[in-house]
Amino acid sequence: MKWHSLPIEEILKQFNVKVNTGLSNAKIINNRKKYGLNKLEIKKNKGIFSKFIAQFKDVMIIILLFAAGISFVTSIIDDNSDYIDSIIILFIVLMNAIIGVIQENKAEKAIEALKKLTSPKTKVIRSGKEFNVLSSEIFPGDIVKLEAGSIVPADCR
Repeated sequence: MKWHSLPIEEILKQFNVKVNTGLSNAKIINNRKKYGLNKLEIKKNKGIFSKFIAQFKDVMIIILLFAAGISFVTSIIDDNSDYIDSIIILFIVLMNAIIGVIQENKAEKAIEALKKLTSPKTKVIRSGKEFNVLSSEIFPGDIVKLEAGSIVPADCR
């Protein structure tokens, strides 16, 4: 529905809400069930094993693994038991993958911490009273009160 083009009176009528009283507790519960929370779905984090395997998808890592393989085969063909080059290359690739997984985990934790710190609150009128609620707890039909310096939820009118 094109809420942006409807007159305010029509929107209030469709949600059966008054400007000065806002949603009632019963309507809030109903809207939470009907619409869900006002936030984007966050994709689930990959497991550590998946992150580890993903580290080997880089072209440079593939080239290094290929070089380690060539070095190993060359040592076998020359009947030389000097596998140190292959072992060093594999060790470096393995350490790179481990460090990559650690860094990725740290970055994900930092982003989660930032999200918790920056969860914006919005002033709404519900049952005739003003409340500060998380923006994710705003539902269709809520009356949002804006003041100087307020953070405006992007999907409200």
